[in-house]
Amino acid sequence: MRFPTLMVAAFAAMLAGPAAAQEWPSRNVKLMVPYPAGGNVDTAARIVADKLQEKLGQPFIIENKAGAGGLIAGEAFAKSPNDGYTLFVGANGPVLFAPEIARRDAYRWKRDFVPITTISMTPLVLEVHPSVKAQNLKEFFDLVKREPGKMTMASPGAGTTNHLLSELAQSSLGLQWVTVHYRGNAPATNDLIGGQVHFAFDQISVALQYFKNGMLRPLAVTSTKRTSWLPDVPTFKELGFADFDAQTFTGLFAPAGTPAPIVAKLQEAMMAILKDPAVVEKFDKIGAEAVAMTPADFTAYLSREDAKWIPIVRKADIKAN
Repeated sequence: MRFPTLMVAAFAAMLAGPAAAQEWPSRNVKLMVPYPAGGNVDTAARIVADKLQEKLGQPFIIENKAGAGGLIAGEAFAKSPNDGYTLFVGANGPVLFAPEIARRDAYRWKRDFVPITTISMTPLVLEVHPSVKAQNLKEFFDLVKREPGKMTMASPGAGTTNHLLSELAQSSLGLQWVTVHYRGNAPATNDLIGGQVHFAFDQISVALQYFKNGMLRPLAVTSTKRTSWLPDVPTFKELGFADFDAQTFTGLFAPAGTPAPIVAKLQEAMMAILKDPAVVEKFDKIGAEAVAMTPADFTAYLSREDAKWIPIVRKADIKAN
């Protein structure tokens, strides 16, 4: 009879689930990265991939799947089997903003992703070309107010944290400038260094080298306290702008429905990895902080970020080109 056969098959699958989770990983694990090789997220993925292999005994292979602000990778990941062999190393844009900006329900992190842990946090910095006649944040804002619409801001792309911070500043402070979108940090930074644009909100990890040689000038950072990389540069918070607490996170995710033992095993391994002094030093050298959260804490963090930034995306009517 077919009915008993189906019952036996279902019961066998129930028994196999926990066993498979206990044996995980028994083969290569793919880490999907929604950006090209060499960027902030890709670097973070490569730092932890080697250590995950050491901890868990199987290779963790990077797959770079760039395009559409992370939407292509995010959608592919959301459709992946939830067996623990495809994971996602994402950041603010691909995880939180890409579906909203694309105006389609390709995926939603609350529905389709299981947050495992943060990997790193990178503050942003307001930086100007040396030709800009502002030595501090007050002088910069005063300059913008005197010449509304004249200053140009280099953005690495619509819907990035950099862009949203710019929109927040204009909206909350009554400022106005021209936003110039580029395809990534590299071309945006090149034009800023060349003086084709006046300023940018950029990740410290990208900008640090240009401050050391005087090609750009930092005015304020978005962390809650001064950073070890730029100890002489004040925070927006200490200058009276508490809402400007933006950071770029990188985080590790599994597809929805991934067995809890696999998630727990990954989180435990990542907690140990991100406390490793050698790993902490690698992140420090690129201007980022190694940060591990529990799945519950990471989920709460993402919910707060969602509540803060999605209204800004909608108010500014940011949409994919």
